[in-house]
Amino acid sequence: MQGAVLNKEEIREKILKENLIESYIDLEKQLQPNGFDCTLKKIFKLIESGKIDFSNEERLIPRVKEIKFNNDWVFLPRGLYRVRINEIINLGKNLTAIARPRSSLVRSGANVLTAVWDAGYKGRSEVGLVVYNESGIWLKKNARIMQLIFIKLTGKTEPYKGIFYEENI
Repeated sequence: MQGAVLNKEEIREKILKENLIESYIDLEKQLQPNGFDCTLKKIFKLIESGKIDFSNEERLIPRVKEIKFNNDWVFLPRGLYRVRINEIINLGKNLTAIARPRSSLVRSGANVLTAVWDAGYKGRSEVGLVVYNESGIWLKKNARIMQLIFIKLTGKTEPYKGIFYEENI
């Protein structure tokens, strides 16, 4: 069926046969009925402002400073962070993806901020992480923080080749 969200078995098949996702930790644990859980690799604090314009000619992505884990754990006070996932995503010309936070993350007072993964994207993505909880949150390295949902397009499209193509590989 065209234009449909991939289910667990379709995702598994695309991982094993088409290399849809690389560098995952535990395929069976990360596969979900309607998506794939992505895991925490690194956390960064933004250390400068960004600049966003229409043409991207004056775009400035803020520099960051890595926050190190201590015995595989990190405590994050309320604030905004950038996180890098472990998994490398390889989308074909007929797949796009969106991500949602895992419900445990939301119930702990945090959320992920994401954009669309365009067809043709390849890379180890970075997303925003907002800690709303006034008491902060503890995160363990490799924690499952968000679920990618893959959507089959109604046809092939021009593949993504922007500045984030092959990021963090």
